[in-house]
Amino acid sequence: MDIDFTKIDYLKNGNDKQKRAFNTLTENEILANLQEFGPLLVGTIPINIDIENSDLDIICYYRNSNEFTEKIKERFHVYKDFKINESDHHEFNAVIAKFRIDDFEIELFGQNIPTRQQYAFRHMMIEYKLLCERGETFRQKIVDLKLQGYKTEVAFGVMLCLTGNPYLELLKFEN
Repeated sequence: MDIDFTKIDYLKNGNDKQKRAFNTLTENEILANLQEFGPLLVGTIPINIDIENSDLDIICYYRNSNEFTEKIKERFHVYKDFKINESDHHEFNAVIAKFRIDDFEIELFGQNIPTRQQYAFRHMMIEYKLLCERGETFRQKIVDLKLQGYKTEVAFGVMLCLTGNPYLELLKFEN
């Protein structure tokens, strides 16, 4: 099934959590408030491998980290448990903001890398393709591993018998 993950409309026809995510994101205009940063919803909720405490991950592309940080603070500081920091992520600087809306933790992840080229989007596209190819039993085993505490990419690494760093090894499945 082909899904356009650059828009969130597909969530309206998804499972209960996906529908709630759609409502939370649209009613609070989260993506609209990030439009200039090319936001993309990524992670486990879009591809139906989320567990109870999975958050809504939104990646963004900025040219200037200070400007991005200031705009994120200005637009989202009013939300519960808001915090923002900078860190190095896969050898690239990243600005990460977290806050809560409704029953979701939302993580905004900004880098000076176009969103479709960021690892999170690339991993999700690969994972979605693998889930479609390998079926429901495979999907459920990924969820089971996540429930045991495995990170998503590590769970895929286990199921695919990958050796080495699963974050890098998964990228070999890109076409």
